[in-house]
Amino acid sequence: MEDYGGSEDEYYYSDDRESLDGFENEESDFHLVPPRGPSTKIITKESLLAAQKEDLRRVMELLSLREHHARTLLIHYRWDVERLLAVFVEKGKSYLFTEAGVTVVEQLDIDSPLTSSSTITCDICIEDVSGNKVTRMDCGHCFCNDCWTEHFIVKINEGQSRRIRCMAHKCNAICDEAVVRNLVSKKHPDLAEKFDRFLLESYIEDNKMVKWCPSTPHCGNAIRIEEDECCEIECSCGLQFCFSCLSEVHSPCSCLMWELWSKKCQDESETVNWITVHTKPCPKCHKPVEKNGGCNLVSCICGQSFCWLCGGATGRDHTWSRISGHSCGRYKEDGENNLERAKRDLYRYMHYHIRYKAHTDSFKLESKLKETILEKVSISEERESRIRDFSWVNNGLYRLFRSRRVLSYSYPFAFYMFGDELFKDEMTIEERELKQNLFEDQQQQLESNVEKLSKFLEEPFDQYTDEKVMEIRMQVINLSTITDNLCKKMYECIESDLLGSLQLGTHNIAPYKSKGIEKASELSSCWSNKVDAADKCLPSDGNTSGGTSQHDRPSGSRSSADSECSSWKRARKEGGGFLDLNLPAEVMDRN
Repeated sequence: MEDYGGSEDEYYYSDDRESLDGFENEESDFHLVPPRGPSTKIITKESLLAAQKEDLRRVMELLSLREHHARTLLIHYRWDVERLLAVFVEKGKSYLFTEAGVTVVEQLDIDSPLTSSSTITCDICIEDVSGNKVTRMDCGHCFCNDCWTEHFIVKINEGQSRRIRCMAHKCNAICDEAVVRNLVSKKHPDLAEKFDRFLLESYIEDNKMVKWCPSTPHCGNAIRIEEDECCEIECSCGLQFCFSCLSEVHSPCSCLMWELWSKKCQDESETVNWITVHTKPCPKCHKPVEKNGGCNLVSCICGQSFCWLCGGATGRDHTWSRISGHSCGRYKEDGENNLERAKRDLYRYMHYHIRYKAHTDSFKLESKLKETILEKVSISEERESRIRDFSWVNNGLYRLFRSRRVLSYSYPFAFYMFGDELFKDEMTIEERELKQNLFEDQQQQLESNVEKLSKFLEEPFDQYTDEKVMEIRMQVINLSTITDNLCKKMYECIESDLLGSLQLGTHNIAPYKSKGIEKASELSSCWSNKVDAADKCLPSDGNTSGGTSQHDRPSGSRSSADSECSSWKRARKEGGGFLDLNLPAEVMDRN
């Protein structure tokens, strides 16, 4: 349904708040409670760095690490801060660092400091170099800058920018990104920029909670979610998609169901079924032949004649009693069974596809009603009437679009839920029949009320009397409430009675939301400013261009800037309530 999603997107959120007010003023059960705030964020090119710094800041503060160590940990754990902290609590810092290749040396051997007068033999090129031309990593291994630079260049070109390991044999330590950047930029500035870009984009490429918007052409946005990975969201470019599989929104279908259904509708699988049912292969050239007459002696374009009943080759001559050179009539069970099975599968697919396509087409046509409805509303408002509030029309259209979409995708769900492709061994025939009847009853109720709602919205209410308009108004409001409740019950039935009772737990569906698909909000500029301000309070990488790298500052020592940041954070905690580090700064301030 991607070819007409634009009209729905424009309608859903153009007058959303204004439309919802109409329901809140009615004495009905239909109340759309505003959510606590968008749980999805849009990460633009400008806010990508700020989003990455926020996660880096959390790990740096909690574990008292430098930035490149925190980045190494986050890349290893796919930027899942909660999982990283869980491993830290359960298995300790030593295990956490070892698995990620982080080496934090408490005190390096400084008995022989690296100076320009000292000479060191590089174990890679076996040459003597001065101390100011070598670099020692956190792991303690020291090589000349030329060897380090060539090593970094090779790894960056191989696409391993995010985790460049030390050159020493069997050393799994990850090299300091500041050292990599400094050495590579002296010889290849363009490659250093490429390295920085790879590090920045790792926040999206390696993060299961952040994905690029699948729009074409690409809008340049990424979407970050805070909660369930199985959800449907809308980007600021207007595209609505499933976050889990990045295809169009498809609930109540699971991602696997929609993938199979899309493939079934797009490829030639059903064409093959039609050919199997309506044609026979020529016994000579094996091309499919369609019968266009009543006689069972058919001829292929290659000249071969054969019997339509059994497919056996024959001569050309035949009489009323027999075909030349051929006689048939023996029952072949396997061939008949395959033919009947192919017919049954084709008819079953056609049953669900016709209804899916019918509701899809209805959605397209109803989406065009918006302009017509607005014209009716404007005409009704201009004439002298005691009815001034027509928000129920917008609310009814919104509910019609939402329910029609759910109804449309319920047919691909039913096709796979009660077929043999996915759950053949999960249910007995009796259980399948019982569940199918339960689902189809709810589907039928929803379908009936959606059609009623569509009928009332198409009424020319701009030509009716006030009494007639009031009757239509009450019908639209009641049907909007009913269809919303029926959609909720259908999702509850799918999650609890159908999918919930199965052992195969790979079919998760996006939850139903009365208000529609959530529109992601952009990361605000004030959050970026607060992240930048907070960076001043974090331990810096120091000067790592050659020589020994700066040691980690002991967790007990604090500078004046640290004290200021710490007091700022304490003040926020003392304000009461739980401080959720997952939230952006402006949200925490607002809470």
